[in-house]
Formats: sequence, structure tokens, C-alpha cells
Amino acid sequence: MNIRLAWRLARVTVHLCEGLATCALVFPFSSPALRARITRRWSSQLLRLCRVSVARDGGVAPLAHALVVANHVSWLDIFVINALSPCRFVAKAEIRAWPVMGRLAAGAGTVFIARGNRRELRHVFKGLVDVLQHGERVALFPEGTTGLQGQVLPFHANLFEAAIDAGVRVQPYALAYVGADGAHHPSIEYVGETTFVDSLFRILQGPPVAARLTCLAPLESYGAHRRELAQASQEAVATAVATAAANAVPR
Repeated sequence: MNIRLAWRLARVTVHLCEGLATCALVFPFSSPALRARITRRWSSQLLRLCRVSVARDGGVAPLAHALVVANHVSWLDIFVINALSPCRFVAKAEIRAWPVMGRLAAGAGTVFIARGNRRELRHVFKGLVDVLQHGERVALFPEGTTGLQGQVLPFHANLFEAAIDAGVRVQPYALAYVGADGAHHPSIEYVGETTFVDSLFRILQGPPVAARLTCLAPLESYGAHRRELAQASQEAVATAVATAAANAVPR
């Protein structure tokens, strides 16, 4: 390991430890507004340490109160979204076991779902409706797994029902990560047997990353069916991702 990489890794490690301390010592006594401000600042700092710049790429303004659904590319997705519009996240149970990140996600109020556990899904669903009805913004990745850049997998419809029951709109987000040439960044792929540690090292060793987040037009949930919302969201995100790729111009 070269000195530059070791220094970057040390700074990220310290920042992650600060995040764990904040989740344990500050968040239990903080209001939702304070937690959101801390989350936004901490996420932005983590991305800077990883040399990931973040910008909104056109689209519309993020809603203050909505069910946010996005394509899933990397573990960075959560922090890119939180750096611009902090949310309560729903994530697969496997993330809880990730080194450090799992504890951070849990401390930040992430709701974990075990695949195939219908009883737990019903419990989580009731909790999501309650959180949404209390005015919080909730985000999830309906693909259920990370995919290749430029690819948007079908959206699972189950949790879209929470938006319908809570009477809130669904807002799709489209995520992309590019390099200096405008093409998909080579260090971001997070599929197959790639671990969190593998991904972190590739990002710290690779060239700087530009994260692009597009907030798309919200969808009304009143009178809609969850499958209709899932299909419309998936199509909107897929179109935005394809358009971003087509408009990428090497610099």
C-alpha cells in the first residue's frame, strides 16, 4: 500500500469512527431536523474524503415529504442522496453485516428487510407508513440489489403500497457515476463477488468520481396501484439513466 492510499484510508477510517460515535451519542437525543443536518454534513465529508463530487443533474427539486425510489449502483448511493436530501432508508438485511457501514446505517435509522420474510415485511410496511405519515422522507432501492451502471433492473412493487396508504407522492431519483471523460466511472461497479472493502479500495485508488443525482417528477399515489407506481418509477429512472449516458460528452 502506497503512502497516499494509506493516508486516504486513514482519513476515511477516522471519519467513519466519528460517524459511529455520533450515531451512538448524539442521534438518540436529536430532533429529526438536527439529525438531517448532521447526516447531510457527514455524508458530504465522507464523499469528499473518497474524492467523490456530488451535484444535482437537472430534473426537479426534491420533495420534502415523499417516498423516494432510486436505481442502486453502489454503497455510495446512500451517502450521495443524503448529501443532497437526507432520508430514512430501507435496505436489505445483508447490509447490517457490512464492516462499519452496517452499524452506521443502523445508527442512522435504516430499516433492514430480510428477503423472503413476509411477516417481517408486514411489520416493516406498517413502520414505513407511520414514518411517512409523520412527515419524514423515506428512500429505498426497489431493484433489491446493485446493478451494472447504465442498467436499471425491474422495480419490486411491494413497498410502494406504503406511499399509497400514507397518502404521499413517490419521487424517483436517477443515479450515475462518471469520470473525467463523461463515461461511467470504472471504479464504481459493485456487483458479483465484490465486497465493500474491495470497492472502497478501488474508489480510493482510482481517479476522482463525479456523482450525478437527478430528481425526477413525482408520481401521485392517490388512487394508484403499487404495480403501476413501480412500473412508472422504473421507466422514469431508466429513461433518465439512458439519457444521461447518451448525453455524456468526453472532455
